[in-house]
Amino acid sequence: MLSENDIKERLSSVIYPGFEKDIVTFGFVKRIEIKGEKVFVDIEIVSANPDIAKEVEANAKAALDALRVQSQVLVRQPKAPEQKSNTQSGKNIASHIKNFVMISSGKGGVGKSTTTVNLALALSSQGKKVGILDADIYGPNIPRMLGVVGQKPEVIGEKLKPIKVYGVEMMSMGVLMGEGQSLIWRGAMIMKAIEQLLRDVLWSDLDILFIDMPPGTGDAQLTLAQSVPVTCGVCVTTPQTVALDDALRSLDMFKKLHIPIAGIVENMSGFICPDNGKEYDIFGKGTTEPLAEAYDTDILAQIPIEPSIREGGDEGKPIVLNAQGAVSAQRYQKGAALLWEKIERVNKDGAADNSEIQPVSGKSGCSH
Repeated sequence: MLSENDIKERLSSVIYPGFEKDIVTFGFVKRIEIKGEKVFVDIEIVSANPDIAKEVEANAKAALDALRVQSQVLVRQPKAPEQKSNTQSGKNIASHIKNFVMISSGKGGVGKSTTTVNLALALSSQGKKVGILDADIYGPNIPRMLGVVGQKPEVIGEKLKPIKVYGVEMMSMGVLMGEGQSLIWRGAMIMKAIEQLLRDVLWSDLDILFIDMPPGTGDAQLTLAQSVPVTCGVCVTTPQTVALDDALRSLDMFKKLHIPIAGIVENMSGFICPDNGKEYDIFGKGTTEPLAEAYDTDILAQIPIEPSIREGGDEGKPIVLNAQGAVSAQRYQKGAALLWEKIERVNKDGAADNSEIQPVSGKSGCSH
């Protein structure tokens, strides 16, 4: 005799397209009804893309076929995005913020937080009102990179006032818990935390809020796409093949969530020798170009290994603040300017799908 648990066990093998978790874990299975040898399943997904719905339906039916029952699978999805909605969700729990940029990576250790901080400070120096939300729940490094470790946000009523540093507003789980304290959270807790960091923080009327995501594709990314209309996404990677494999999954996630891809930041792209100032290619500079071409986007910046990047991050003085003309600082500035051009293009076109985004400059971006 089949039980609801038997059905859920089979459906837990159905991975949600573009992500690492299954439809049961994500809570998309809303109803299971068993009538003799027939099984009726209702699934509610967050993507308006009909191809995603078809794939989920087909995979769910295939999973249930193993039980040798007649199955009827109904997949519900939201309406297609309106012209000015860049994601599959019309929800916006921080509507006074003009643009949201998701900084993502397929794996950890590729310099995602460093990229977030330096792009944010670069755009701030270019006259934009900027905020940073450190949504990397497991590794909130941005407070250290901005030199505010140990500083606590002011509480106003039931809201938190973001910490302002170098002219940029910042909020992070790292300033809400003790230094070195670990977080062992399940998906639902992560999703709730990210919603609260958006809703319960007194962000100003920002031109742009950078959101530093946890590595990978999972609960946090899905929650963000459901909570606010993400203007565009930036993928951070390094030139090594193993990192590029993970970057591919990150880019695919953007596409399936209808988030326009602003571009790729290639970190550890060359090495600046401190002795002579020359740049050496040690990890395969430019290997992200085929990825950029495949997803019809640009390389926003190619950032070399430079000792001053590490020193600035450790000391809370990001390299983009370096007024001495550091190579990386210049490239972050140019990358930030290109990113803003992409944001303006997305807003002008009202693009709801990455395929509608046309490159602003040549794909290589090597002139940076």
